[in-house]
Amino acid sequence: EVQLVESGGGLVQPGGSLRLSCTASGFAFDNYAMGWFRQAPGKEREGIACIWWSGSSTYYTDSVKGRFTISRDNAKNTLYLQMNSLKPEDTAMYYCAACVRSVSGSVLPDYNFAYWGQGTQVTVSS
Repeated sequence: EVQLVESGGGLVQPGGSLRLSCTASGFAFDNYAMGWFRQAPGKEREGIACIWWSGSSTYYTDSVKGRFTISRDNAKNTLYLQMNSLKPEDTAMYYCAACVRSVSGSVLPDYNFAYWGQGTQVTVSS
């Protein structure tokens, strides 16, 4: 059974930091590019970061470049997202899933891998 379990969310003040984790099981984690996605209330889900299966390449949406860092540990089947300089507009439910990069550079879900975790809530507020 494929499982993706996100953790590490919480309430943080603007300018603060959080580190999200996504533990994967039930599939060959190191065969997939993996990414982070987020969805704020009333908004569509957006892809924010994607990392190649080997970790050799990473891609970010413009709104998080320079603030967020995606990484992975294939030995632990775990994906990470280090989030620094958090802003209120980063408030959302965060999910991990397999990802692809579009021709235009956007981070998209890999629709050949139709699995999502339950998400972890990140709230940035003073």
